Amino acid sequence: MKLILLGAPGAGKGTQAEILSNLLSIPTISTGNILRAAMKNGTPVGLQAKAYVESGRLVPDDVIIGIVQERLSEPDCAGGYILDGVPRTIPQAEAMEKLGIDVDTALSIEVEDEVIVKRMSGRRTCKNCSATFHVVNNPPKKEGRCDRCGGELSIRKDDAPETVRARLETYHRETEPLMAFYEARGKLVKVNNRPTIEETTAAIRAALHI
Repeated sequence: MKLILLGAPGAGKGTQAEILSNLLSIPTISTGNILRAAMKNGTPVGLQAKAYVESGRLVPDDVIIGIVQERLSEPDCAGGYILDGVPRTIPQAEAMEKLGIDVDTALSIEVEDEVIVKRMSGRRTCKNCSATFHVVNNPPKKEGRCDRCGGELSIRKDDAPETVRARLETYHRETEPLMAFYEARGKLVKVNNRPTIEETTAAIRAALHI
């Protein structure tokens, strides 16, 4: 299965991607992670990206898509993959199509803005390993400490309400149009957010027939 996860920041894409990855035994390709890995490994496209990042400029679409293509050519993607965080815009989606990067389904997790603002304010991230928790939905076993490595949990600046609202505006303007793009290709599947992670997973499984 070749899957794209769509949805606003804080819709739970990362959490559901991890669950689906384990369920289907296919890797999750997160743009941020592969960008960092490509720069660290000094791949040709990674070096290009590094030059932009170090000069404080946005990494252009062709470099982002080049890094995605590089990652998808690795053996673990032969049986399918989950794309999280790419494409973010219609030009990126068109560039992927031109390069023959194929997807079966674009899955959109639907959540209202105010629910996201409330949800993100309860999110806590480990300073050491970047694992995420939530004070209500997914609390750590020990308050303020990461279950995985014992590191200190903190609120990221990205999760502050004013930052979240700004990110949602960008999402509605730049990324939401992708829904019409994939709907026109008969690939869009929408799933409404449920009260718990498990219920949302069950709704996704039903929608994807897995």
